[in-house]
Amino acid sequence: MRLLLIEDDPLIGKATQHFLVSEGYAVDWVTTGSDALLSVRTHEYATILLDLGLPDMDGHEVLGKIRRSGITTPILILTAREAVSDRIYNLDSGADDFIIKPFDLHEVCARIRVAIRRAQGRAEECLQVGAVSLLPSRRMALVNEIEISLTRREYMILYTLMSGEGKVFSRSQLEEALYGWGEEVESNSIEVHVHNLRKKLGKKIIETVHGIGYKTGSGVSE
Repeated sequence: MRLLLIEDDPLIGKATQHFLVSEGYAVDWVTTGSDALLSVRTHEYATILLDLGLPDMDGHEVLGKIRRSGITTPILILTAREAVSDRIYNLDSGADDFIIKPFDLHEVCARIRVAIRRAQGRAEECLQVGAVSLLPSRRMALVNEIEISLTRREYMILYTLMSGEGKVFSRSQLEEALYGWGEEVESNSIEVHVHNLRKKLGKKIIETVHGIGYKTGSGVSE
């Protein structure tokens, strides 16, 4: 899953980006509101983390412009402003949640998972396709309740496909979800990851839709 981090503090931004990448996310980090608005127009994100104190415009203005453009991506506000009136104002303007600075990065990850789950209309954390289960909070894949080791990108491809509930994803859509700015994408990287997933989880976990892309299959291990 690809996230957008909008944070002008270099220490907070770098630490947050580094931690989220270590948790398996692709993270684009910008430091201004204008760059944030350009990013959401050109890329699709699973969640947006938005600091309110930006150098060129207030984060509330960024929030309003994103929502008025019709983008429904979950937005989590990062702020040191603790006033209840501020929280109410931004929630009513389209924010999905608040994270008060200083924050614990593990809590940030938990709130991201909740925001994504709500956006997908899921009440439960566990994703299930046949014999294959996925537990996002632990980044764990199971086949018949036996844990299977996956690389970071193998896990994210599987998570993207399983959370799509049968939706077909093109190679370019999977690359968009997996790779952030500056990350080199090899021409056959998606095919290699899919091949490895089939070896580990069974050939039927991922189905190729010829000429279009990939979707989850029956999940029956072979």
